[in-house]
Amino acid sequence: MDHADSCDDDAGGGDVAELRAALAAAEARIAALEQIIHDLRRARFGQSAERVDPGQLALALSGVAAVPPASNDNPAPRGRKPHAERCRNRGRLPAHLERIEQVLDLADRRCPCCREEMRRIGEDRGERLDVVPAQLRVLVTIRPRYACRRCEEAGVHQQPAPARVVTGGLPTEALLVQVLVAKYGDGIPLHRQCQILARQGIQFDRATLCDWVGQACWWLRPLRDLILAHVVGHARVFADDTPLPTLERGLGRTRVGRLWCYAADDRASLGRGPPAVAYVYATDRKATRPAAHLAGFSGTLQVDGYRGFRTVAARRRGGSVTLAFCWSHLRRRFHKVHAHNASPVAAEALLRIGALYGIEREIRRTLPEHRRTVRQARSKPLVQDLHRWLEAKLDQVSQGSALAGAIRYGLRHWEGLCRYLEDGQLEMDTNSLEREIRPVAKTRRAALFAGSEGGGDNWAIATTLVRTAILNGVNPQAWLTDVLQRMVRGEVSSKALHTLLPWSWRDAQGAQAA
Repeated sequence: MDHADSCDDDAGGGDVAELRAALAAAEARIAALEQIIHDLRRARFGQSAERVDPGQLALALSGVAAVPPASNDNPAPRGRKPHAERCRNRGRLPAHLERIEQVLDLADRRCPCCREEMRRIGEDRGERLDVVPAQLRVLVTIRPRYACRRCEEAGVHQQPAPARVVTGGLPTEALLVQVLVAKYGDGIPLHRQCQILARQGIQFDRATLCDWVGQACWWLRPLRDLILAHVVGHARVFADDTPLPTLERGLGRTRVGRLWCYAADDRASLGRGPPAVAYVYATDRKATRPAAHLAGFSGTLQVDGYRGFRTVAARRRGGSVTLAFCWSHLRRRFHKVHAHNASPVAAEALLRIGALYGIEREIRRTLPEHRRTVRQARSKPLVQDLHRWLEAKLDQVSQGSALAGAIRYGLRHWEGLCRYLEDGQLEMDTNSLEREIRPVAKTRRAALFAGSEGGGDNWAIATTLVRTAILNGVNPQAWLTDVLQRMVRGEVSSKALHTLLPWSWRDAQGAQAA
């Protein structure tokens, strides 16, 4: 073979290598696009639940080393109760409900044999739950005028008109609260509420109800600010955000605003502080937003991988803010890959993370010291082993694939993912806050968008109050009605507003009842 033939062979080999590299890059690009299409289809048409049968995951691991169990003596996970058992009403209906007794007595109480009067020896009682549809009523305020016939200089005397939330308007505080709770608690948009009122002969325009909401939220804003201060003053805060489309006036289109959500909830570790969630509206998702909302915060933020939270922690001097990242977000990335192509690597990752969640289910509602001890003894070895396994798998998968992206996400946030192992009061994920975001999404699907930036702010105020009341076992309808009445009448000063917070109000009502 001469020198020219050797050069041709070298050139041909180089062309083949380049073609193979281009083919591999194209296949990776196709796989990434298919993953995006699958995610979009699943978001649009698929189920939102991320449950996967461990048996199905085990099938995908044929030939793969067994995943370390959470514990050798772990009990089998308890299954869900049968539907009939869950829905059965045990015991009597609540005692506070009004009882309307209907006596079905014999028309003839004489014995059919001897015709003597029979004695009553007992009775059978059966209870059924009835409903009286909500009825509108009119409160008529009569203010008699008085004047003296002898003293014309005295003038006319009359009791002053009571203050109203809507000056010169028709709604009482109870009706305003009904509108707020129906929209921001039950997901009934204002135009549907207008239709409900119209069935009873009351015709209101949606703009009228919008005005009512705005004026009620003006009064309630100080309470929202107090709840936000309560949350920010906590040592451990969940933080996240969710989109809220906002109408741009005069342009006939919406732009994406944000509802920033912050929560404090220590119930899983038997904390005694009242749980609370606060929402703040913003027009964008810049890092300056959470930095401003959390200006007075010092402690641990439990968050997802949004870079803005890293900025908040980096700008604090002395490390006063630390980040604990969410395992649920890491698991979700592997679940998307497994749902798309049943990847054995993703299946094994899900099983390993599931073992950690199995331990958390066992120690939920226990003291922080116990939670930390169990995590150090059982969860920490599994986490360390998972880290080594992820590093090894990263070199074996296509670097442009969604699976590699999920692995890199976990390794990039590993320090924050491990932080829950050192503190028994921290949670493994931010699901506590995501459960509070779900009602916002339900209302957003029904209402489609906020009518303005002020409407987004009202959305944040009303949702804060309704959701915090529900978290504390308080009926938001009764609480907000009483709060608005007392605020309008001027019975509570600005320094005593903390007595109107839902947990303080609940305790005061319990003391009065006792």
